[in-house]
Amino acid sequence: MRIWQADFYRRPLQDETGKPLWELLICDGAQTFKFSAFCSQSEANSNWLAAQLHQQAQIQNLPDLIQVFRPQSLSLLEAAGKVLGIKVEATRRTAALKLLLQKRAEEYSSMPNYTAENYSPIALETPPPVPLPENLWGDGWRFASLAAGDIVEAFQERPIPILEMPELLLPLTLGLASTVPVPGVVIDGGRQSMRLAKWLQDVKPFALNYIAGAPDGLILEAGLADRWVVATFEDREVKAAAEIYQQRQQLSKGLHFLLVQPDDSGMTYTGFWLLKFDR
Repeated sequence: MRIWQADFYRRPLQDETGKPLWELLICDGAQTFKFSAFCSQSEANSNWLAAQLHQQAQIQNLPDLIQVFRPQSLSLLEAAGKVLGIKVEATRRTAALKLLLQKRAEEYSSMPNYTAENYSPIALETPPPVPLPENLWGDGWRFASLAAGDIVEAFQERPIPILEMPELLLPLTLGLASTVPVPGVVIDGGRQSMRLAKWLQDVKPFALNYIAGAPDGLILEAGLADRWVVATFEDREVKAAAEIYQQRQQLSKGLHFLLVQPDDSGMTYTGFWLLKFDR
C-alpha cells in the first residue's frame, strides 16, 4: 500500500500583504518523496488541496492512503481526498512527517517574513482529560510488565476479539532486546469487558500515561487529541508501581500495552493494544 503523510496548516510566515501563509507538506514514511506548496489564507480550502494533489498525479502515482495527525487539517484533506478517491486516516503516528515539520521550522526561522519567536511545528492544543464513562468501569486494574521477546507469542496468535499490534510497534521493529520489560496496564472488565474493549477500539488508543499530581492519574491519550482519565489514586504502593511503569516506558522506547480481560484467570482476553508515546 502506498501511504503519504500530510499536513495542511498555517505557518509562521506572511505573504506580501501581511496575511498568514498556509503550507501543504507531504512525505512518505521513508521521506524518499517530499512535496511542499504554499497558499494564502484566502485560498486555504479543499479545492486548492485537491488541485495540488491532482498536480502530483501528473508526476507520480497518488497514494492509497493519506495519514493526518493535525485535527485542523483533517476535514480539509478528507474533502480533497474524496474528490480524488483517496482514503484519509486520522492518526498521531506520522513520525516521518513530524521530523520533516521540525526541519522545516528551522528553515522558516531564516526567512524574512517569519513572524513567530517560539514556534512549535507539531504541538497540538490538548483539552483537559475527561473521566471514563461510568458504564465502562470494570472490576479493577493494575500495572504489569512482559518481556519484549514474549509479547508476540503471548498475544498475536490468541483468539482475542480486538487485537491491535501494528508492525511498526512490534518490539523487533523498534530494536528492543528480548529481555527488556515492556510495561502495561491490565483491566479486569468483568461484565463490562467487551463494552469497554469496543469503546476503546472506537476512540483509538495512542498512549496510556502516568501523570503525577494530587491525586495521581492514569491518562489515556486517544484519537488525535482526546484525553481520558482511566484512574486516579493516592495510595503510596500504587504510586510506586506507577513510577516503575513510567521508568520502564523510558527503557522500552515508549512502548507499552493495554490489556482488557473479563477476569484475572488468564484464560481469555477481550482486547489488547500495543501503544507507544511520542509526539
